[in-house]
Amino acid sequence: MSRIMGLDFGSVTCGVAISDQLHITAQGIEVITRKHENKLRQTLARIEGLVKEYEVDRIVLGYPKNMNNTIGDRAEKSEAFREKLVNRLGIEVVLWDERLTTVSAHRAMIEGNVRREDRAKAVDKVAAVFILQGYLDWLSVQKQES
Repeated sequence: MSRIMGLDFGSVTCGVAISDQLHITAQGIEVITRKHENKLRQTLARIEGLVKEYEVDRIVLGYPKNMNNTIGDRAEKSEAFREKLVNRLGIEVVLWDERLTTVSAHRAMIEGNVRREDRAKAVDKVAAVFILQGYLDWLSVQKQES
């Protein structure tokens, strides 16, 4: 059975989460870091490796819309990254509204007494978990309704 990958795509980092095979829970895997915002070759190669390793057949990519539901610069960059992923991997890439996931990730780590330095390193991975878990929960509801 295949898995679903969640990505929190930022300007120099990309948080990665993977679902279990039953598509119930999301686990944080890693944060991919790059030196320059537009240098995506290594990031794409690492994602491709993880897709193969975890037998991923779908990616859920965080879509950072503005709070008023408009599309800003970051959302446009996510759309462009989505195209690169689809072209390279040939699998479905779903854009998923990620408003407030980074805030939620910070809050969860503060409540868990995670030190500030450690929060900075892990926030993108935790945000990827929130993105993927939101999608998995939505999928569960869709199955129950059909």
